[in-house]
Amino acid sequence: MATVELAATYAALILADDGIEITSDKIVSLTSAAAVEVEPIWATLLAKALEGKDVRELLLNVGAGGGAASAVAAEEAPKEEEKKEEKEESDDDMGFGLFD
Repeated sequence: MATVELAATYAALILADDGIEITSDKIVSLTSAAAVEVEPIWATLLAKALEGKDVRELLLNVGAGGGAASAVAAEEAPKEEEKKEEKEESDDDMGFGLFD
């Protein structure tokens, strides 16, 4: 990750940690104070992406959803394979084989 991207991300984390609303102006202010120039468009995009989200909650639950989602996907995958196998017919079922 580039320095500019990291600086913008850290700025957003600092704002979230202090309970301050994450806005593009605040991201640019923090990165400028750190002597990193972030283009306002990238700060705006990051602020829009995080708008309405609880960043602290996201960080606390980083790995929480992975196990359940994987388990559901793992259960559904064999069912789909079984259906595909049932639909396929072998040559023997049709009355002729490879060596007939």
